[in-house]
Amino acid sequence: MQETKNYSKMISEIQAFLKSNKIDGWLLYNFRGSNIFATRILALPEHIMFTRRYFYFIPATGSPRKLVHRIEEWNLDSLPGEKSVYLSWKSLDEGLRELLAGSKCVAMEYSPNCAIPYVSTIDGGTIELVCASGAKVVSSADLIQYFEACWDEDQFKENVETAKHLRQIVDAAFEFIKGKILSGNSLTEYDVQQYMLSEFKKRNLITSSDPNCSVNANSANPHYEPTAEINSSIKKNDFVLLDLWAKKNSPRSVYADITWTGFIGEAVPDEYENIFQIVRGGRDAALDFVRSSMMQGKIIHGYEVDDAAREYITQKGYGEYFIHRTGHSIGEEVHGNGANMDNLETRDERVVLPSTSFSIEPGIYIRDKFGIRSEIDVYITKDREVVVTGLPMQEHVVPILK
Repeated sequence: MQETKNYSKMISEIQAFLKSNKIDGWLLYNFRGSNIFATRILALPEHIMFTRRYFYFIPATGSPRKLVHRIEEWNLDSLPGEKSVYLSWKSLDEGLRELLAGSKCVAMEYSPNCAIPYVSTIDGGTIELVCASGAKVVSSADLIQYFEACWDEDQFKENVETAKHLRQIVDAAFEFIKGKILSGNSLTEYDVQQYMLSEFKKRNLITSSDPNCSVNANSANPHYEPTAEINSSIKKNDFVLLDLWAKKNSPRSVYADITWTGFIGEAVPDEYENIFQIVRGGRDAALDFVRSSMMQGKIIHGYEVDDAAREYITQKGYGEYFIHRTGHSIGEEVHGNGANMDNLETRDERVVLPSTSFSIEPGIYIRDKFGIRSEIDVYITKDREVVVTGLPMQEHVVPILK
């Protein structure tokens, strides 16, 4: 009874979205688990074997409809809606035409020109098959993030605690570095990484991959990560970048993800502080754009947030050194399935929705010298309030030995 009620609510929400966006229906297609979004959204019984193609169509109005293969005709029985069965490839074509009869525009996990590859899980041949039935295919990107990226209040409250822990770990890691340097003990990036992991364990935090500590030129590689075999030593007068992400070790927990920088000395050289202030300016320009837009009730898209940060850094003469997107969606995975703050690697036209979270993390990377990034996490409440978790934000490069 409860499962049917949940599906009913889900379908009602989907249909409201479809109507407001003038889309005739959402066609969920899967073949051997190729569409992770259909797998998660439909939440079919895990013990069932899926070896043939299935389609589940949720129209903007009316009851859902299913199309399943003869040998797996019972596989979608947990879902509401009428069922049709196909056997041959010919009957699949016919069944799909009947399934979509009267529909001129349907949403699928597709992105025109693969502009947003994160949501493009439907193969080109299937898109052609659907279009041959007479329906135009549009992207389900915003539908997906409604179900994949939105947090509930419990997730947000838990995330606030996680972000607080990460900020404390940053401070503790700087103190760990300070203690080792002042005592004359040897220290490597890997040592600092392992220290942060030990703090994760103490605080019941888990992570998909190990945090990053990078010094000097290594920090100019945005995805550098030390290992036991590959790492650099840390000495006085080194520049250091810490990037750490984690979530509570509990069901449905969501990630926090922050980056801080420091200098192992009593005073930070101008070359580091000056670049940091440009990065900080780009970070704050993006945050101010989000805040003012939400306050005014404007609908904004991921690419516009990226534009705000990138324009500031470009005006300061460092646009060519800002080599990645401004931020990414955050959810149960550290790189979530909502809108990314991106108009560089992709043009992310997904709407920045209430109840979603994302990072703002511009950076300037000077090859063979150093890289500076400042990363904060932003959460948009259901009332469009803009919350930065893990405060305070970094305002200057930290003089670690001060």
